[in-house]
Amino acid sequence: MADIFDIVADSTRREILQVLLEAQSTGSGEVAVSQIVLALELSQPTVSKHLKVLRDAGLVRVREEGQHRYYHLDSTPLEEVDEWLLPFLGTAEEPEAASDATAVGASSSVGFGATGLSESQKEFAASVGKVAAGAAARAAALASRVKR
Repeated sequence: MADIFDIVADSTRREILQVLLEAQSTGSGEVAVSQIVLALELSQPTVSKHLKVLRDAGLVRVREEGQHRYYHLDSTPLEEVDEWLLPFLGTAEEPEAASDATAVGASSSVGFGATGLSESQKEFAASVGKVAAGAAARAAALASRVKR
């Protein structure tokens, strides 16, 4: 299986994941291939090729209904990315520090040092960092509400 970082490094695959995430957050959860094609203005073969890569990596699941395929997000494999990012972001108890760290990474390459990453990889890492920092902040807020 391909490395998860290689899989999510492709901008088209990240856009597909974003479409699926939006569907998940709006409640429908599943998206037909034709809806992804329309949303991203890509050809059906291109979308299908990328969905196969995402499916093989376990990032999406498919439900077949006749000739139609409905995809939904499975973020479990992204835990590897999350685990890799956590040391760079701080802990859930320090959500402001994590946000500051991702802001530095997003605004310049300072947060990434001399990693040899391309600009698009740095941009992707910064965006993933923002998502992880936001999740950490939400988890901290939820934990504080649970303790009350």
